[in-house]
Amino acid sequence: MTTISTTSLLPASIEPDRNCPLCPRLAEFRAEARTKQPGWFNSPVASFGDADARLLIVGLAPGLQGANRTGRPFTGDYAGDLLYATLLEFGFAEGVYEARPDDGLRLIDCRISNAVRCVPPQNKPLPIEINTCRKFLVATIATMPRLRAIVLLGRIAHESTVKALGLRNATAPFTHGAVHKAGNIRLYDSYHCSRYNTNTGVLTPKMFRDVFAQVRADLDR
Repeated sequence: MTTISTTSLLPASIEPDRNCPLCPRLAEFRAEARTKQPGWFNSPVASFGDADARLLIVGLAPGLQGANRTGRPFTGDYAGDLLYATLLEFGFAEGVYEARPDDGLRLIDCRISNAVRCVPPQNKPLPIEINTCRKFLVATIATMPRLRAIVLLGRIAHESTVKALGLRNATAPFTHGAVHKAGNIRLYDSYHCSRYNTNTGVLTPKMFRDVFAQVRADLDR
């Protein structure tokens, strides 16, 4: 486990505006999606869960046909199927996940967010877009007074969150299963729970569950 110190977190606007113009390429892609699919959410996707939670999960960005369509993080695509099943298994959610935002699923002591709040073309945000959107991640972390654990899904989520905490990536390199300590917060690394990663064997359901088993054990101490 790597132990690292943090700098103070500076509050900012918690979530971007529905028509956030900060990333022109993403705004253009969002406008195109609204024309093609006017019934979809097609807006920056806000964090899901209580700000008083001890666990925060940070993903990459909304999926085009997942959160960008439904308006709730990890809802409506394969990544959500695995994530929410795992959260239910380890007591971080209750109810039934039905891949829609009105399914009644409730998070318990858990909040879900993304490093980038708008869907990017080909699910690949540019470095400047990651940097621009980070202020919303900083604000999300700053509004969680009881935060003790952050699960980072993939390298981009890891690196952006480490920077949001005022740290250097060299002090906390991304490795699946690694745990870093930033003050009172533990950072847990996992490969992203995407269909590509699970289909190729980069991430197995057991590997993913093992990360959350450790989070559960640490929070229950």
